[in-house]
Amino acid sequence: MKPAKWRDLSDDELEQKVRELSEEIFNLRFQLSMGVAKNPSRIGLARRDLARAKTVQGQRTKDRPVRAAKATKG
Repeated sequence: MKPAKWRDLSDDELEQKVRELSEEIFNLRFQLSMGVAKNPSRIGLARRDLARAKTVQGQRTKDRPVRAAKATKG
């Protein structure tokens, strides 16, 4: 998926994609260790997609305004 499409996803959709990709990577690594992986190159694609999704998440949290807590002296 192109980076622009990652940015178009909502926060919830992006979080769901991160969970799905993490689970897919786990399953692919398990299949590779067992020697039954149908498409071993898919793990690289999934890892790159996961990195893109986490990058977009990080950019969103960085761009959000931080609510400063007012310290009261008393």
